[in-house]
Amino acid sequence: MSIQSILAEKTVSVSELRKKPCDYFMDEPVAVLSNNKTAGYMIGAELYEKMVTLIESENSISHFRPSSDRLALIAKKGAEILLATSEDDLGNFSE
Repeated sequence: MSIQSILAEKTVSVSELRKKPCDYFMDEPVAVLSNNKTAGYMIGAELYEKMVTLIESENSISHFRPSSDRLALIAKKGAEILLATSEDDLGNFSE
């Protein structure tokens, strides 16, 4: 049995969608099902435009900009973990 997440509160089958597609452009996503599996999602123009704007604004800003001190701490911690690792933990790893 296959389990699948549906990332929408409303669903519509492909056959129902074909009858009146404009009824399913909403302010929230609608999952389109084909053979009881999610084939895609439909959203209204306003929500799509908001999503594009959000993605564009997030793309220009990096959320991971560690300082040189933070980078040094990350490198030190990584080295400590590697040095504390046993041969068994490393398995077949080789450089």
